[in-house]
Amino acid sequence: MSPAAKPYEIVERALELSRADGCVVIADEQSSANLRWAGNALTTNGVTRGRTLTVIATVDGSEGTASGVVSRAAVTAEELEPLVRAAEAAARAAGPAEDAQPLVADVEASADFTDAPAETGSEVFAAFAPALGEAFGRARAGGRELYGFAHHELTSTYLGSSTGLRLRHDQPSGTLELNAKSPDRTRSAWAGRATRDFRDVDPLAMDADLAVRLGWAERKVELPAGRYETLLPPTAVADLLIYLMWSAAARDAAEGRTVFSRPGGGTRVGETLSPLPLTLRSDPAAAGLQSAPFVIAHASGDDSSVFDNGLPVAPVEWLSAGKLERLVTTRHSAGLTGLPVSPGAGNLILEGGGEQSVEEMTAATGRGLLLTCLWYIREVDPATLLLTGLTRDGVYLVEDGEVVGEVNNFRFNESPVDLLSRAVEAGRTERTLPREWSDWFTRAAMPPLRVPDFNMSSVSKGV
Repeated sequence: MSPAAKPYEIVERALELSRADGCVVIADEQSSANLRWAGNALTTNGVTRGRTLTVIATVDGSEGTASGVVSRAAVTAEELEPLVRAAEAAARAAGPAEDAQPLVADVEASADFTDAPAETGSEVFAAFAPALGEAFGRARAGGRELYGFAHHELTSTYLGSSTGLRLRHDQPSGTLELNAKSPDRTRSAWAGRATRDFRDVDPLAMDADLAVRLGWAERKVELPAGRYETLLPPTAVADLLIYLMWSAAARDAAEGRTVFSRPGGGTRVGETLSPLPLTLRSDPAAAGLQSAPFVIAHASGDDSSVFDNGLPVAPVEWLSAGKLERLVTTRHSAGLTGLPVSPGAGNLILEGGGEQSVEEMTAATGRGLLLTCLWYIREVDPATLLLTGLTRDGVYLVEDGEVVGEVNNFRFNESPVDLLSRAVEAGRTERTLPREWSDWFTRAAMPPLRVPDFNMSSVSKGV
């Protein structure tokens, strides 16, 4: 095999080398491009390429089927067979896998499985970079400084198995984060966008919005900790609900270990979690949020199984009109819990609110807080999914429908499940960038939410 072998050729060769009872091979071909800037000027840019190969070997024994998983980057032709043997050795050394299932078969092959991987490069910024330069000029003239970065990544995943799977998925992911600061660094505002190709982001519009927020921050208002009517923008809602989904494994719920566990046994599937007609769903074909239409599992866990690789991922409603409909299941955990097979997906969408924008919801607020984003989110109690974290880059006081100043930052203590039960208004759903989880999850669409008593548990200084 040539050192420059195509990804599908590596997959085929690894399967040929396998002596295990079953084998799954995943080749991830990655490319990325980035721009960074500070003080209204570009500072760095770069392009990278990389390849990761994962071999999953399964070995049948008298007590059950064991699995071994080995992943390595930049595998050469000479290193391929040792990698396959290492996965087989790991399987033989392991005990029977609790999640063992027959490897997936009879899935139609991807027509482009033998095509070269898709790649990104600096050209993805061809239209964006000039607009960013214009934004620098406007910011400089307006007495503010722009900092931030743009990152685009494209991963072509090739998945093959000893049962005949030959699947391919190309996943573009782009993020843009823009900070505006006053020259004395006493005021800061943030905006972010998720994108597939940087053709639908407008740095000039983002800068204009940040200029307004810096203006709001010219007046400072100190507020104590407490419960406040709060407008959560889509990015903050996304961060909270992504964590909710990461905690929605059916098996954990059935075993009484999560907020989705029913007292006395079982799960809360079928319960109403929100009085608002909210639907939380995932759909691999959602426009602008497209994600893998089949399971890609590099490891087994509470909500994933290497034995499910290649299993089709269908559209699913996790929450339907406020009622909990599904929890995340593998084939194994579905059998244990009696729930339908519902693999996790690569996007998350909350719908069912009104058509109001954040601005319109602000105009309808008597007195409350308008957040920009959340960060440093950590779990406090899995039984209630109580989370803690901090506000960042602008908390604004609203009085009689107008923003009257910037208040201090807070630490919050809230459960996203409890928040859904207390939210009194949801606005228009829009694509958003989850700021806290943008390194792991970028494909989200959320509405703003109005919560009448958001718990700002303490004042946070110096954030």
